[in-house]
Amino acid sequence: MSTYHAIVFFPLIGAAIAGLFGRIIGDRAAEYVTTGLLILSAILSCISLINVGLAGDTQKVMVLDWISSGGLDIDWVLRIDTLTAVMLVVVTGVSSLVHVYSIGYMSHDPHRARFFAYLSLFTFMMLMLVTADNFLQLFFGWEGVGLASYLLIGFWFKKASANAAAIKAFVVNRVGDFGLILGMAAIYFSVGSLQFDAVFASAEALAGGQFDFLGMTVPMLTTICLLLFMGAMGKSAQFLLHTWLPDAMEGPTPVSALIHAATMVTAGVFLVARCSPLFELSPTALNVVVVVGALTAFFAATVGLVQNDIKRVIAYSTCSQLGYMFVGLGIGAYQAAMFHLFTHAFFKALLFLGAGSVIHAMGDEQDMRKMGGLRQLIPATFLMMFIGTIALTGFPLTAGYYSKDAIIEGAFAASAAPHMFAFVLLVVAAFFTSFYSWRLMFMTFFGTARCSNETLSHVHESPPVMLVPLVILSFGALFAGAVFAGLFVGGEQTGFWAGSIFTAADNQILVELKQVPGWVVLSPLVMMISGFVLAWVMYIYRPAWPGEIAEQHDLVYKFLLNKWYFDEIYDFIFVRPAKWLARLFWKGGDGYVIDGFGPDGIAGNVLRVTRRMVALQTGYVYHYAFVMLLGVAGFVSWLMLTGGLS
Repeated sequence: MSTYHAIVFFPLIGAAIAGLFGRIIGDRAAEYVTTGLLILSAILSCISLINVGLAGDTQKVMVLDWISSGGLDIDWVLRIDTLTAVMLVVVTGVSSLVHVYSIGYMSHDPHRARFFAYLSLFTFMMLMLVTADNFLQLFFGWEGVGLASYLLIGFWFKKASANAAAIKAFVVNRVGDFGLILGMAAIYFSVGSLQFDAVFASAEALAGGQFDFLGMTVPMLTTICLLLFMGAMGKSAQFLLHTWLPDAMEGPTPVSALIHAATMVTAGVFLVARCSPLFELSPTALNVVVVVGALTAFFAATVGLVQNDIKRVIAYSTCSQLGYMFVGLGIGAYQAAMFHLFTHAFFKALLFLGAGSVIHAMGDEQDMRKMGGLRQLIPATFLMMFIGTIALTGFPLTAGYYSKDAIIEGAFAASAAPHMFAFVLLVVAAFFTSFYSWRLMFMTFFGTARCSNETLSHVHESPPVMLVPLVILSFGALFAGAVFAGLFVGGEQTGFWAGSIFTAADNQILVELKQVPGWVVLSPLVMMISGFVLAWVMYIYRPAWPGEIAEQHDLVYKFLLNKWYFDEIYDFIFVRPAKWLARLFWKGGDGYVIDGFGPDGIAGNVLRVTRRMVALQTGYVYHYAFVMLLGVAGFVSWLMLTGGLS
């Protein structure tokens, strides 16, 4: 077994042991086995990033012969390049820390072995996705993370809200997956292969291809890219297909950290980056990516302003930051988008696990309106959350400062048609991000406690098994940007990303973003400071103001609080008609037509008549003789009436 086999399959081995033998070996052993294997996988992933990143080449590791049917010949091969290596570090690194953290967080859950089996399965499926060498293998991992997220979001299956959230995530992702399937089909029928190398080699031919659809001539490559992006929108919760992400908070907090920082939502960003040879030749598709990403960043940031659930605030932050990443992809700065994905994994996992530490200390309370004054009671958690907050808001020299600001500067410098639209929305979103992030900090850790005295008396710091992962993540949130900025967005089109990300010869965005005016460079910093000051004024200096403003602007407040009413709109447009149609088929089609002519109709009448006829078989001879006489009398009467005897 090679190093790469071990990285990928250690989580699967752990999932199998915990899932199949958890009751035999016990919960504690299941925790240690899965966590230990993930830590080994994470260490090997870091080594692979050093080796592959320095070498700048692509390796292919054979696993097995997979599909050979007609013209379709696909092997299961692990594709290892810089893009894969970065994702391996993100996925296994965050997952291993989440596993360690979960040992403490889930210590009182009676189904810990099953939980850790699901976590490791989730990690394995994401590793399948990022190591794919063809679209079909990628789709296997793509659907696998969807399945695992369903199992984990609905892990507490006795909660109706958890079951509903799991179903919602599964169904909404199926919408995006439909686009991905169509894109894969279009690729296969156009190229005759699903192998990445063959498809990417045919990119220029696809760019000149067209096909007829409903009497219209449609560009082939743009259509393929838009269908692939539709799949990315579902997985990465972009505008219009975002509604599942906040509801996914119904799962245990470690699940939220894993989904938002390393798996599931990063899959869409990875897909577009992997398909850069296709997207780079379709300006129309890239423009769509820019617009959707900018709208997502702005929309999610506005909703995050008024949320009161500590996990939902961070969830909308994830949605917004994913929008930044897609803007980076859309302007051709694929490296900057992947850099932000890399740094975001550290501070977003830190924030979610920190929020879990707060919830753990507060006896499962998640409403920030019932918190306050906790910084003296849980100082270590406060410090970790503080570090995550400054990294998210882009405080100078932290991870977010390097990666997020690079995308904002790139949006200004880009030549794409909607680049200024994106730049303005991203700058505004940076202000909102700072405001809602510090609002969370002030409502949770400052002021006077707003919880009951009984709850306050039980507030306690988390155990070391939960704090150690936070400390490790905090180092990444502080220093990952400074350490890796030169490699990720150093301005070189070759080198670190060679062979894994394709940029056209005229794409010099990584150079141009470093040449923007000074006011552009300062704009995110100004927005960060402004958001902090406004949050301090409203929640520390004048804590009565938020309630007064909400009352004065009731319509705007409810609009944001209800998430732009997307759930209500979708319920009216899709859910209710679907239920009405289902009820029609159930009552009308199945009940009235099928059952009416079937079990409750002709078949039922035959059965009833048969039972009555059987009742006539009494076994008495005189009964049969009487019936025979009646028959003869009836027959004679009929002949007389019809003239048959004349």
